[in-house]
Amino acid sequence: MAGNSSYETSWADQWDYNKDPVVYHNKDGSSSNSTAKYKQKVGEGLGKTKQVASIGFKKVKEGTSVGFQWIKEKYQKTTQKR
Repeated sequence: MAGNSSYETSWADQWDYNKDPVVYHNKDGSSSNSTAKYKQKVGEGLGKTKQVASIGFKKVKEGTSVGFQWIKEKYQKTTQKR
């Protein structure tokens, strides 16, 4: 059996009846414009994510504080009864 060099067709190429996709390059620079749009949208999304994460962190911090205060009060009530 012969080795598969880069000049021979592979098994997949023998059964692939579709042509290889053609890649077109835009020379007018519209791709850089679309890249700028995506960067802007991603930046806006990250800003929203940071805001939501900040609000969530504050809620967790407040909840933890309330929980510790509740535990402290319960402990003080049990130690006063003794």
